Amino acid sequence: MPVQCAVCTAKVRSKSALAVHMAKHKGETSFECTVCNKKFARKGNMRTHLRTHTREEPFECTICNKKFSQSGHMRTHLRTHTGEKPFECSICNKKFAQNSHLRYHLRTHTGEKPFECTVCNRKFGRSSELRSHLRTHTGEKPFECSICNRKFAQSGDLRSHLRIHTGEKPFECAVCNKKFAHNSTLIHHLRTHTGETPFECTICNRKFLQVCNLRTHLRTHTGETPFECTICNRKFAQISHLRTHLRTHTGEKSFECTVCNKKFGQTAELRRHLRTHTRETPYECTVCNKKFAESSNLRRHLRIHTR
Repeated sequence: MPVQCAVCTAKVRSKSALAVHMAKHKGETSFECTVCNKKFARKGNMRTHLRTHTREEPFECTICNKKFSQSGHMRTHLRTHTGEKPFECSICNKKFAQNSHLRYHLRTHTGEKPFECTVCNRKFGRSSELRSHLRTHTGEKPFECSICNRKFAQSGDLRSHLRIHTGEKPFECAVCNKKFAHNSTLIHHLRTHTGETPFECTICNRKFLQVCNLRTHLRTHTGETPFECTICNRKFAQISHLRTHLRTHTGEKSFECTVCNKKFGQTAELRRHLRTHTRETPYECTVCNKKFAESSNLRRHLRIHTR
């Protein structure tokens, strides 16, 4: 029959288990690690701790042969094979494979954020989120690419980066089967099928597929030009405009005509040039239907009609 602790109301299976439990309240630590002298209330906890020194992994998964230092870790791992999710949220009935995941989830309902940054006082629902956040203050980048040695603050960023080397594209569009290296890129791509434009300008109500496009657009209202040329100090609203401008200093001409091999500093210049080969005239006068290869020529022509 379960026995209840008179201090914290926790229930344990027997009187002997209660005696061990009470040692926590009394601060009793009878079992000491012979390696680092850390003390434990239970002999079993001390034995488990010793494996952090010996690296012993006596518990093996019978399905994939992965090994673990604790039986509890192996039981949790087995659920990745069985799909078992025994921990259910009492509010929304969502199920989880691990009790810790349920605890984290419950905070989405309660709004509880028990982990606080000692630098900026920002609060988080998980200790792992706090650890990740702290690196924005320390600049620590513990995750290193084994191929090019580039370092990252987050393990997820390293995983994404590795796909540059491997060419892996695990995220596939269910509509056109195009594959992507990043889930965020797939989400953006899907909007080309749905026509969704979720990011709206609060000034002119224009909508955009991506938040970065909205940020760029907002500069047309604010006049902000955050990208500055290090040579002549000219400023630009978009980094792509700065890159194009820099070629006027370097003389770089990256865009080559496939017909005559002439090179250009801008893609727009190359497109205009290609029309000298194709004879394409995409700009049409709405008054007399005369066509032109360049928009500037159409604008000059329109003055004939407005005189």
